[in-house]
Amino acid sequence: MKIILGSTSPFRKALLQRLCIDFTCEAPDIDETPLENEAVEDMVVRLAVAKAQAISDRHSDALIIGSDQSAMLKGEKLSKPGNFENAFKQLTRASGQKITFQTGLCLLNTASGNIQSACIPYTVVFKELTANMIENYLRREEPYNCAGSFKSEGLGIALFERFEGDDPNALIGLPLIQLVNFLNNEGFSILDQAST
Repeated sequence: MKIILGSTSPFRKALLQRLCIDFTCEAPDIDETPLENEAVEDMVVRLAVAKAQAISDRHSDALIIGSDQSAMLKGEKLSKPGNFENAFKQLTRASGQKITFQTGLCLLNTASGNIQSACIPYTVVFKELTANMIENYLRREEPYNCAGSFKSEGLGIALFERFEGDDPNALIGLPLIQLVNFLNNEGFSILDQAST
């Protein structure tokens, strides 16, 4: 069966490449507007499923991966900052606090119609950050397209006291441990695949 990642995120693509499997990427076109009074955990799963389903019509025999993520700080959803000023404000608020990332994951088997989905939380605990530390970090890494205003796989690691969670890949946007389990449930065992 073909494996399709329903995402154009270079971060998710890089994560999936770690599994050493052949896959393609397609962009899902969906409305990502939250529903009224929708819990973040429910929203990310709903959107992950919607992303996989948006691609499914074009493939009759594929395993399609959908994923969606939201970052929360003190009960407030964080957006991608877009610029230095917004990123500085986000990191100032995050100093000494926790940001929890809720990552929705879906695996859709288009041959059977079977859908597996889950929400995987992952929390980063920030050090106490000075204005100088924040400014130096932002000038060096410019993480303006990342929710939370950091790249944990880069210099952002210097911002943290510790991580809390079961799968550090969830932080970057694709929980590989759960994905491997989902694939296995569909008869696609990563370690039984011939190397290419």
